[in-house]
Amino acid sequence: MSAASAVTRGRLAAWLTVAAAVVVGAAVFGLPAPDNPAPVSSTGLSAQWQSTQVEKLQEQLPSTGVEPAVVVVSRSDGAALTEADRSALAAVAPDLGRFAVGGQVAPAQVSPDGTVALVAVPMSSTADDVTTAKNVTDLRTALDVLPAGLVAEVTGAPAINADLSAVFDGADVTLLAVTAGVVALLLLVTYRSPFLWFVPLVVVAATEQITLKTVGVVVPALGINLVEGAVTGIASVLVFGAATDYALLLIARYREELRREEDRFVAMRTAVRRTAEPILASGSTVVLGVLTLLLSEQETNRALAVACAIGVLLAMASALLVLPAALVLFGRFLFWPFVPRVGSPAREGRVWGRLGAAVLRRPVPVAALATLLLAGLALGGLGIRSGLSQSELFRERPEAIAAADTLARAFPAGTTQPLAVLTTPAAAQQVSDAAAQVPGVASATPGTTAGGIAQVDVVLDAEPGSEAARDAVEALRAALADVPGSAPPAVPGGPAPAGAVVGGSVAATVDLDAANSDDRRLILPVILLLVLGVLVLLLRGLVAPVLLMLTVVASFFASLGAAWLLFDLVLGFPALDSGVVLLAFVFLVALGVDYNIFLVTRAREDARTMGTRDGMLSALKVTGGVITSAGILLAAVFAVLGVLPLITLTQIGIIVGIGVLLDTLLVRTVLVPALAFVLGERFWWPARVAAGPGDGAADGDPGEEPEDDRTLVAPAPQ
Repeated sequence: MSAASAVTRGRLAAWLTVAAAVVVGAAVFGLPAPDNPAPVSSTGLSAQWQSTQVEKLQEQLPSTGVEPAVVVVSRSDGAALTEADRSALAAVAPDLGRFAVGGQVAPAQVSPDGTVALVAVPMSSTADDVTTAKNVTDLRTALDVLPAGLVAEVTGAPAINADLSAVFDGADVTLLAVTAGVVALLLLVTYRSPFLWFVPLVVVAATEQITLKTVGVVVPALGINLVEGAVTGIASVLVFGAATDYALLLIARYREELRREEDRFVAMRTAVRRTAEPILASGSTVVLGVLTLLLSEQETNRALAVACAIGVLLAMASALLVLPAALVLFGRFLFWPFVPRVGSPAREGRVWGRLGAAVLRRPVPVAALATLLLAGLALGGLGIRSGLSQSELFRERPEAIAAADTLARAFPAGTTQPLAVLTTPAAAQQVSDAAAQVPGVASATPGTTAGGIAQVDVVLDAEPGSEAARDAVEALRAALADVPGSAPPAVPGGPAPAGAVVGGSVAATVDLDAANSDDRRLILPVILLLVLGVLVLLLRGLVAPVLLMLTVVASFFASLGAAWLLFDLVLGFPALDSGVVLLAFVFLVALGVDYNIFLVTRAREDARTMGTRDGMLSALKVTGGVITSAGILLAAVFAVLGVLPLITLTQIGIIVGIGVLLDTLLVRTVLVPALAFVLGERFWWPARVAAGPGDGAADGDPGEEPEDDRTLVAPAPQ
């Protein structure tokens, strides 16, 4: 076959690949999205939890499907409401009935100190989010007629849900724009080419959009409720980070091959063949890691598991199929002004070769210092506080939270979100009396009764979501379990209650915290075993996989400690959200081990001919630039989660970002090579790597650049 014919065939194959990708993408966007199934509960928890049992039992009560939106009225100067103020509120109250289920609202209640008045407007809890948000907005607009000097705010569950939805309005566009901007900037800095950055950015952005569409089809089809915002935001960031990392590896190797091969199509085939193993190994590790979230008690985490797994699979496909085809279509000029020519010298890797040589000269002190640094950072997490109250979830306080704080200054803080205790009609009064005696309970009042179920409304003194509220809920549950004859009927899929069951949004928060603890105890060991298994199969040894896992775990605790110091001393966050640790651990272990895979896989290859020490030195030199670029980019992309308005997402982004930087700049660059230099051939035990001359520092100059030119992954520019 002539050279011209080979080029023509290669160009045709590339065009067909790109065209096939476009057709597949268009087909995905044309798929009809199934109806999102109803959530198993408002928290995503099963009927094993009391808060879910209460939700199910409330469906049998005549008042089911109703939640109050609470209008809070106070004076802007903080003084007591005057008679004129109360008269103005009384004149407006009848008009608020048009927003209420049943068309009427109860008269306003005034606090004992006379500074705050509230009007409860019962709204439908079964309405969709759009309808609820519109009703809350219209209710707030209707209050604008109150005279100057009065401040009218709306809180309660409908208003909180509406404000939570509002803070995510346009967030997906903002997240996409900021993430794409960060990736474009880092690619431009990495390649120093005005053209090269554009091709991977387009491929990665298209992959992200196809991922979100696929997630919207697959997750509901699996019977899992898909919560937009948090789930899609994290999945979007993960796809951008992973797909760009894989693109960096491929392009670096492609550039290296272009220095050896005149035919760019042959160079790309070699690049794909050599980078397929690390990309598939690292991607599979991430997929297995995130799929452990399917074991979670929470439906949101299960949706996140499927979404992230789909995203990483598509990221691998785009890096190994679509991106190579797109790159070869444009030829070498994409790399301008640093166009790789056949025989041109490589400029990359000198910095990393010198760093590796320095580590090789003093591996034991270097390993000890790196370990001490990780341990010192981990100590920063000794004072971690966990659990955010509802008012602490937002970086900027929406009206519903501000109104709840105003209400808490004059009424019991739990007034906006009372607990719902379900029992039998015969035991309702006894349960009410027992609840009133529990510390932290402001009031307990028998409410609706239907059939064999009765509800008791309990108001707490403490703010919803606070530690005091959690203690009160646990004390209340313990006290009511001993009330004879108070157990309501069991719900399908749930256990038979021992006594009256306690639910409501405050109790649901307590259950979520407990579910997060259960998830950590189950999922953390599982993900460690899965990732360790992948490393054992990949490296066919035990010592190296165990050491790599220990370094990743150490970097997780170090990143958690460093992040907590930042949250506590700089950003002023009151606590970690209870679900942050689990998600940060899953992402850090799955992603952090990737860079060790890239390094150690190359080191094992070179060790066959050069010996373990020189093989690790060679691997550090040839992978240092690209892995560092990939790590910095991934950390920056996760930090972009901070543009979203929830503290929880900001915390996940910062912890993962710090952890990836530690893995990239300290663990993979210093600690792992030092351990390999110390152990030598024992690093691969029980496997044996056939070592040639140079297995040790004594055999030649440790700073000499290795002559072997085989490259598993090539570095990015320095």
